[in-house]
Amino acid sequence: MNNKQKVTVELRNGKFRLPNGAKLEELNPKALLLCATAQCAGLTVMGILSQEHITPKRLEISIEGTLDTEKLQADSRFMRFSVAYNVECRTLSDQRIVSEAIRDAQDRLCGLIALLKCAAPVVHEISIVSNETAKA
Repeated sequence: MNNKQKVTVELRNGKFRLPNGAKLEELNPKALLLCATAQCAGLTVMGILSQEHITPKRLEISIEGTLDTEKLQADSRFMRFSVAYNVECRTLSDQRIVSEAIRDAQDRLCGLIALLKCAAPVVHEISIVSNETAKA
């Protein structure tokens, strides 16, 4: 079984933070790379959404990297990456725009996602919900 490193950041007060009060100093260098990438992707998405005057209620980005060694070592290398975007929108109409912004960030605009793609395959998934009630 390969070692996996995973980092999640969440948007709070306009900034991406580690959940539950975790500190960057607690992360190892490989997790710091994942954290920086999640923040870069998030800032890219938020930059796109600001042009559309949309602010999601909640945005969480998790990046998991699979290493080629059983235990974390200095020479461990990432074999693949998986990025998960979890978003809560204010309205149903925002969902399409948010989805497009995430795809643009993931596929072509985020520089750190592009950097990871040079090292190993990167897959992603997007989960978007809205709490707006459906109109009859």
